[in-house]
Amino acid sequence: MDRMFRVLSFWTGIFTVMFYVAEMHNMAFLFLAQTVFFLGVGFLNLSERMYMYLFGAYCTVFFIGFTYYTNFILVPGFGH
Repeated sequence: MDRMFRVLSFWTGIFTVMFYVAEMHNMAFLFLAQTVFFLGVGFLNLSERMYMYLFGAYCTVFFIGFTYYTNFILVPGFGH
């Protein structure tokens, strides 16, 4: 399970680079924070159950944040 968190850190790192190259600095910083989190957790050698709890907590925070963003911040129809 620790390897999967390192794989997640690899992919979020790839997205960090792509967002930085596209000059989307806020998204690049967000994905950099996720990369550091996943990489740090990947080397903790926790139990399988604890890794599942951490991933469940991560998904919960993501879904709450995404729902808040799409309902209260995103303005439909005003994109470029």
